[in-house]
Amino acid sequence: MKYRVATPSLNLRDFPATQDNSKILIQIPFRHTVKLIEKTASDWWKVKLLNTEKEGFVFSKDIELVDETNQKSMDIEVPNFEPGAVASLDSKEETYKPIGDPSIPFRDLTSLESKLRSIRKIITVLNVSKSFRYQKDASDTYCNIYTFDYCFFAKVYIPRLRWTDKAIEQLEKGNEVSLVFDETVRPFYSNYIYDWFLQSGSEFGWERIDDVDELQKKVNANGGVGIICAKRFILNKSGHIVVVVPETDTDKAFRKDGKVIYPLQSQAGADNYNYFSEIRKDWWDNKDPEKGYAAAIFYYHE
Repeated sequence: MKYRVATPSLNLRDFPATQDNSKILIQIPFRHTVKLIEKTASDWWKVKLLNTEKEGFVFSKDIELVDETNQKSMDIEVPNFEPGAVASLDSKEETYKPIGDPSIPFRDLTSLESKLRSIRKIITVLNVSKSFRYQKDASDTYCNIYTFDYCFFAKVYIPRLRWTDKAIEQLEKGNEVSLVFDETVRPFYSNYIYDWFLQSGSEFGWERIDDVDELQKKVNANGGVGIICAKRFILNKSGHIVVVVPETDTDKAFRKDGKVIYPLQSQAGADNYNYFSEIRKDWWDNKDPEKGYAAAIFYYHE
């Protein structure tokens, strides 16, 4: 039987936490799928992380049974690699994997104060304005990679990878498929992330927001994660995605008559900014057919 993570993240341990010296192997993100190996007499069940060889114990009350009779093909499994030792802020190798650097903090969900403090630390350590991983080059810009990394450390899910059609065929038959970049999985770019938010975002805890003023208020008040995602008129041109972040003592959204017009954002792209607001104005509302965007959406996650 298959189960999904029902909490923002879930520790996979080598032994139940009730035992001495139990160690955390990895943190499994929200909605990721595990296969039940053994339902023990305690609340700690042995599971296998699908499409990997990783096995361990999870707290059974933090997972929910997958209804495999009503499973959409686009939601068969969530394809994600485990954090990699090669992936780093100083390299463009394995940008399709989360960064496995223990010095990068995760969002602390204990309180509003801890959320705001840890988000500021995430932005400071990722340092999108300087880190080589996010710098544009002759072939591409990296807004999707920075947004994925930010969301990963904020403990919310957005897709970095998608299954190929051949992989989906095997998954629909109930077979497990190994994660092989450019063979069984391919990158999720911003134009397609836009579609994913509309089709599946709510299933992963995302709430659509009407305007940037409301989005900034929710991010500030709750220490959550905001997203602006824009889709191009011309789909073979890169769309754009940014995170909307809580205001700080020194970095603010731009307001007019008390209403947020340009929220406080963080991005990689043609230009990289740890924080910005007014300098790019309402970039998502540019309707130039060549350089602008056909549509934009705003989303929030606790």
